[in-house]
Amino acid sequence: MILKIKKYSKLIRPLIILFDLLIINSIIFSLSDSNYWNMQFIFYIIFFWLSIAYYTKFYNVYRYTHVLKLITLLFSQFFVFLLAFFAYFTIFEEGVIVSKQSNVVFSFMATITSFKFFFFFLLKKYRLKGNNYRNVVVFGGSKSAQNVAALFLKRKDLGYRFCGFFSDKQSSSKSFLGSIKDGLEYTKKENIDEIYCEINSVLSLKLKEIRKFCNENKIEFSLIPENKAIYSKDFILEHYGTIPVLKPKQLPFERIETHILKRSFDVLFSLFVCIFLLSWLLPILWVIVKVNSKGDFFFKQKRDGINGQQFYCYKIRSMKANHLSDLVSASKNDDRVTSVGMFLRKTSLDELPQFFNVLIGNMSVVGPRPHMNIQTEKYLKEIDNYLMRNSVKPGITGLAQVSGYRGEVKKKSDIENRVRLDIFYIENWSFFLDVKIISQTALNIIKGQESAY
Repeated sequence: MILKIKKYSKLIRPLIILFDLLIINSIIFSLSDSNYWNMQFIFYIIFFWLSIAYYTKFYNVYRYTHVLKLITLLFSQFFVFLLAFFAYFTIFEEGVIVSKQSNVVFSFMATITSFKFFFFFLLKKYRLKGNNYRNVVVFGGSKSAQNVAALFLKRKDLGYRFCGFFSDKQSSSKSFLGSIKDGLEYTKKENIDEIYCEINSVLSLKLKEIRKFCNENKIEFSLIPENKAIYSKDFILEHYGTIPVLKPKQLPFERIETHILKRSFDVLFSLFVCIFLLSWLLPILWVIVKVNSKGDFFFKQKRDGINGQQFYCYKIRSMKANHLSDLVSASKNDDRVTSVGMFLRKTSLDELPQFFNVLIGNMSVVGPRPHMNIQTEKYLKEIDNYLMRNSVKPGITGLAQVSGYRGEVKKKSDIENRVRLDIFYIENWSFFLDVKIISQTALNIIKGQESAY
């Protein structure tokens, strides 16, 4: 029986980043001219260090990363950062002599390099003792699969705990645990972290099934390639020693910097809307809604948020009070919708209170629209990959909505297209895509193209 307790922490990388920033600022404070110990200089240094690190992938150091790769990352990061560091004095100090700053920058370069190697080898030592491990299984029984399994057993410093392999071909090996189907059940039961599939040994349809299974259960999926598969556009090639392994390209929302950027934008944009729009518009709408019909001004309803966490989604009430609000979604010519509610829905003004949801943190400005709980239960059974929408925060608007798939679902293809576009958004997110979706939403409202349902 595999231990259920994991020795794996997602805090390692953020802590390393924080420690590097502390090193840089401590050395600047200790050795630099006091004239440069100010918020402008500190902000400049932190901004460029993190920006350069993002593009050089300075913090993309994994348990299988080779020491030569580490040296390359250090060289790339410091080379570009040196230019940015000394450029500050040219830009802001009009050519002030920079020789006094050389001892500062070379001091923290030496310190960070020492820390980088120290922590790199400290983690390896820590993993040799059986800590910070990842439970892994291999699907396939060919020579390539056996080589990967042998590597995991031999290189304990990598921190992989090899549990066995599964194949539809019988084997007398002690590590053989059953068929691919048995492997999927075993993976769920024994809390496996990663699955490695050997391409030649597993049928194409089985590979799709395994990858779908990994996506739904948040298990890392990697391929052990044949030669012609090495240049697959959907995967990146990594080397575990001399053994090539294909890993799916990291999705935008798997990077911490994506969440930081998106959350920062959400807060700033929502604050702007709340201060300059909602502060005067909501009182006016409150009077209009109250005069038009009896009932509360705000309507709240439980919806699925990120990772399936329930939250109350707020709207301006656009219907008469009714007992079917949590069971039946609005439809065209729905007699529950008030005359004012019709206008609110057509202009999307009923969605404005969701900027409070964004500030609270359970929604984003842009993302997959949250559905009623009863609809979510239905679509989970009917629509492939529907659960992937829950991997990010739901949004006030989204790619599906500006593409015409908004409101009442009349046929199955409506929700299928909505889910397809939501998944495309998740897999291809960029800050500029968010800006484009917000701009298109505003244009659609102005042109009166938004559907009322």
